[in-house]
Amino acid sequence: MNRQPDWALWRSFAAVVAEGSLSGAARAIGLSQPTIGRHVETLEADLELNLFERTMNGLKPNATALRLYEPVTRAQAALAEAGIVAAGAQEDVGGTVRLTASAMISNYVLPGLLVPIRDLHPRIAIETIPSDSAENLLMREADIAVRMFRPTQLELVTRYLGDIPLVAVAHESYLARRGQPLELADLWEHDLIGFDRSDAILTHARGLGFSITRDHFMLRSDDQAHLWELIKAGLGIGFGQLNLVHRTPGMVALPLDLAIPPLPIWLTTHRELFTSHRIRAIYDALAEGLTAYINDQQTNR
Repeated sequence: MNRQPDWALWRSFAAVVAEGSLSGAARAIGLSQPTIGRHVETLEADLELNLFERTMNGLKPNATALRLYEPVTRAQAALAEAGIVAAGAQEDVGGTVRLTASAMISNYVLPGLLVPIRDLHPRIAIETIPSDSAENLLMREADIAVRMFRPTQLELVTRYLGDIPLVAVAHESYLARRGQPLELADLWEHDLIGFDRSDAILTHARGLGFSITRDHFMLRSDDQAHLWELIKAGLGIGFGQLNLVHRTPGMVALPLDLAIPPLPIWLTTHRELFTSHRIRAIYDALAEGLTAYINDQQTNR
């Protein structure tokens, strides 16, 4: 071996194995495709090994590359953990906190909660990630996460904040045009707004004894914030958080027993980060704000 490869080369190597192409690796780690290609070539030269088979469909890792991939990913995890420990040891009340939450919480709840938090902690910068996917706290894709499920990893600190009821909802302008469904069976005769690819609503409706299909939904999207805006525009009946209904002018919660399980809200961070002053400050402030948001829907019932 000529020399010890730089870690940046290993990082690009692991991304190519995981993504299957230079372009996919470039998107995954935020580098240009030519840079990833140079990293792979340099790594092969440093190791004096061929690691990939060049095909029409991309780069195919050979047996040696696959053997190397596992220890490299372990090293990535170890470095991420080191970063977490270092962040948790920082005592400065400034810095940055990276926060992820669902699209609905991020767009319609967090902005209001962040106003008093910014007043309390003006030196802490906050990066927000609106996402309905589960960002990996263990790999530092986020410092704090608002989850609609209970995380189970032992490395995480979690706090259960409460449940948010889900209801059928429509804007008063739609109900003025089409009338209000009085029974659950009437609901399926209205203009429904729901998911495109997800079958969550269909599955639940069938559990209630109604054989509806995707065609029952006249407006479809898998972007929940967009669905909420369609409902607000008076385009049909959809589904949403009860306290958002109360907070949104013109929105009406329909008195139908849909038996939709409520959304549990969990606040989560890595146990090592929980000792960081800035992480703990934002974590505790978010817990207080989200708890008030959850209790608000209970007092408005």
